[in-house]
Amino acid sequence: MKERRVFTRYVAIGDSQTEGLGDGDDLRGHRGFADRLAEILAADGPGLLYANLAVRGRLADRVKAEQLEPALALRPDLVTVVAGMNDLVRPGFDAARVAAGLEEMFAALTASGATVVTVTFPDIGRISPMARRAVPRVLALNARIREAAARHGALVLDTFPQAATVDPRLWSRDRLHAAPLGHSRIASGMADVLGVPGHADWAAPLPPLPPRSFVRRASVEVGWAANFLGPWAVRRIRGRSSGDGRTAKRPALIPVRPLA
Repeated sequence: MKERRVFTRYVAIGDSQTEGLGDGDDLRGHRGFADRLAEILAADGPGLLYANLAVRGRLADRVKAEQLEPALALRPDLVTVVAGMNDLVRPGFDAARVAAGLEEMFAALTASGATVVTVTFPDIGRISPMARRAVPRVLALNARIREAAARHGALVLDTFPQAATVDPRLWSRDRLHAAPLGHSRIASGMADVLGVPGHADWAAPLPPLPPRSFVRRASVEVGWAANFLGPWAVRRIRGRSSGDGRTAKRPALIPVRPLA
């Protein structure tokens, strides 16, 4: 049985997944796994305060530079650290360098007394066939994340081995961000790692999808490349980021309303 701890000060740091892209929109606001986890924890132990310092588009080093000290200043007893995917899809990716930055965050946060939860990344080659060449990068980074977390007592939600994490229904149309169901599964998985009862089935498979023809699969791939891969590549060429000019959506610890 996992050791349980009731948390009172939860801070989330990271990039777009932690900000909640794919679960809401810029008009209505983004929810995401961190908001959902906060709601689960608030139901488990009323009185939870929660801050979300994540900003979309941030590389791991920039997450560390911009968010680590503000997170420590909030004196959290729980921190989720999810970063590295933006690095992974860039030219010149260095798994050791990215993992070293993540490890610095794990070390500082656990030394402060906080419980730290991080994740491994799923098999992106099964989410998007055009990303298969990047799978060795995922494997290299995941191995280093597990090792770094073990050295500092951080908890890991290991998504890579779970078949459900590559189900297209868990991913938004851009295949980069979790869909609402995906964010819900991540939150549930983190709750399970933290020992909250009722979340052991976070990776349960969904009912099978009906088969699609080759023509339909090819059409989907072409549409994805045109609508998402192309614009992303243009931003990279221009040196722009989706997070330019943006700040954290919830920079201060404020109370969380538990789910009804």
